[in-house]
Amino acid sequence: MATLDTTRDSFAARGMGARSHNVFAVLRAALIDWNDARKTRIALSALSDEMLDDLGLCRADIAGITGKTIRG
Repeated sequence: MATLDTTRDSFAARGMGARSHNVFAVLRAALIDWNDARKTRIALSALSDEMLDDLGLCRADIAGITGKTIRG
């Protein structure tokens, strides 16, 4: 799973360049979150019902975990 280092200083003191940097940082974080959810959805969907049950999940739980519905 990807991680995001939130301890770095921002570029807020640099004016206009800081705003564009923040926009790209937000877009990058959103892309990372989307990709993590996509990979999780694919991995969980590939498991059998018995394996999901071992994890305490059912197929309907996958959508709640990843925030997206699954099309059968």
